[in-house]
Amino acid sequence: MRNTDLLRRQIYEIAANEIGVRETGGDNKGPEISMYLAYVGLGDGYEWCAAFASWCYGEAGRSMPRNAWSPALFPKARCYTKVQFLKGDVRQADLFAIYSSQLKRIHHAGLVKAVDGPMLVSVEGNSHDCVESRRRPLTTIYAIANWID
Repeated sequence: MRNTDLLRRQIYEIAANEIGVRETGGDNKGPEISMYLAYVGLGDGYEWCAAFASWCYGEAGRSMPRNAWSPALFPKARCYTKVQFLKGDVRQADLFAIYSSQLKRIHHAGLVKAVDGPMLVSVEGNSHDCVESRRRPLTTIYAIANWID
């Protein structure tokens, strides 16, 4: 197994071990949420999906990405092209983005567990006020970024 495959598995396992963490004491607050937000230099009360994804990478020894603003996790140079995506290049621990037409920007990010047919299986923070695994239709995914290779 290649080192990048091991790193991808490590990042995913770090994220998966957080499944079940819930906000406590109000919106975007709680001991673990405070830890994720502190990793990106923020205090309680901020949206934390990108902070969670960044924290997972940091726990695996990666210095990047490290940002609380979800659009910052998807620079063009890191995003898969449509051809790469269709070819099946997306892998575990890549980051995915959800776009908000109301905000006119990316507003949510999470980690890829796997692509399963027409669905993306994820681990994501600040989803229903917790860390959870979800199945999302690929048609709802705006971008996928590779911060490992």
